[in-house]
Amino acid sequence: MRFILSSHREAPEISKDPVADSTDLYAFVSPDAPGTVTLIANYIPLQNPAGGPNFYEFGDDVLYEIHIDNDGDGRADISYQFRFTTHLRNRDTFLYNTGPIASLNSPNWNRFQTYTLTRVEAGGRTTTLGEDLTCPPCNVGPLSTPDYPALADAAVHHLRGGRKVFAGQRAEGFYVDLGSIFDLADLRPFQSLQVFAKAQGLPDQPGVNATKELNVHSLALQVPIHELTHQGWHGTQVHDSRATIGVWTSASRRAARVIEAGEGTDSESGPFVQVSRLGNPLFNEVIVPMSRKDEWNAVPPADDKRFATYVAHPELARLLPVLYPGVFPNLAALDASDKARADLLAILLTGIPKGVIPGFQNFTGATEADMLRLNVSVPPSAHPNILGLIAGDKAGYPNGRRVFDDVVTIELRAIAGLTYPLVDHGFTPDAAASVVTDGLTDSSPEAPYLTTFPYLGVPYDGYHHPAS
Repeated sequence: MRFILSSHREAPEISKDPVADSTDLYAFVSPDAPGTVTLIANYIPLQNPAGGPNFYEFGDDVLYEIHIDNDGDGRADISYQFRFTTHLRNRDTFLYNTGPIASLNSPNWNRFQTYTLTRVEAGGRTTTLGEDLTCPPCNVGPLSTPDYPALADAAVHHLRGGRKVFAGQRAEGFYVDLGSIFDLADLRPFQSLQVFAKAQGLPDQPGVNATKELNVHSLALQVPIHELTHQGWHGTQVHDSRATIGVWTSASRRAARVIEAGEGTDSESGPFVQVSRLGNPLFNEVIVPMSRKDEWNAVPPADDKRFATYVAHPELARLLPVLYPGVFPNLAALDASDKARADLLAILLTGIPKGVIPGFQNFTGATEADMLRLNVSVPPSAHPNILGLIAGDKAGYPNGRRVFDDVVTIELRAIAGLTYPLVDHGFTPDAAASVVTDGLTDSSPEAPYLTTFPYLGVPYDGYHHPAS
């Protein structure tokens, strides 16, 4: 069984193309600037900090985009495009840097990237928001990048209109026990109840964070709320239909690529073709079957109706009672009834209508589309709970997604039936549904999250973390 949450190597073809592989997407009302929304799209998964001499970087040949749907049709009304250019200062050295990098224009930094940020509206209007914006270097080590936080701060660019942007390496903020989950959905805290683990006498134990001390590359953008909503709406009415936006990210490559024989170079031509996308942090990984994962990556959210049957009847929900005999009897009965999982259809494909949860909705309409849905009228929580909406924190996932939200546990509990009573009050979830987890509920990355933009922590360096 292929089971991986978030979006690290989530489909056969994109796993071969990490530069274009979207790993995580975040969207939330900025806690330190509540009149803005922060959007973060991560790419290039599972980076070992000691990745020299060819350190990680964005692809010059990839079109990276963060899309906003503000009228509920599953198509982009606004897109923010990132295009990168790599520069070499010295073509006669193999080194990434020839001395300490003390600033973004240090002559010691040999290979660096700049980028252009463009806003594109559905009607065709295009606005260049920034040009020749500099990325920070990767965090090489104490000799090469002696004051990395200062370099990263310098790479936070303040643009006109109250916008901020950052593109560069960050500490991986997503935490998950991939090692156990890959192994036949063996959840370590409950593995004494898992049929195969029980046969081997494996005891219950805490989860192990497989993304510990790894890095990613982030596209982070902070913009005023009215720039994203339908016709510039900005109000406090949670139930107003204009309060909810849909967000996803995508990466595209040119349709044709020619490798030049004997040159070590290639060239691309033709229109850009989407090769990766990401909305909710489980859809392609856990919902879409292996045979259709690449197809899902190639289409827009507006076409997700073709995958809705996998949401209505998720494979993992059928597997849990089999792998954990006697632990999920009510879920097993729900599976046997063949009732569509209306709770998951709402959470993942349409948003939650008003009247289901008092004082909340993030409904975008009848179009079934995998997007992060964010109600921008819900203010940041004064006391955030990493379990988000299922713990009563309306500012957390699946109302957008904050960098610290424990999406693995949230999604496991939803699939296990915890959210089904929202649409069927006669259903009683199994006791296990309210406690099932991969064992990292109280976990957090060793590199702390930031309280200000870009929120994800300082990336790990290769000197102190040579073999993550």
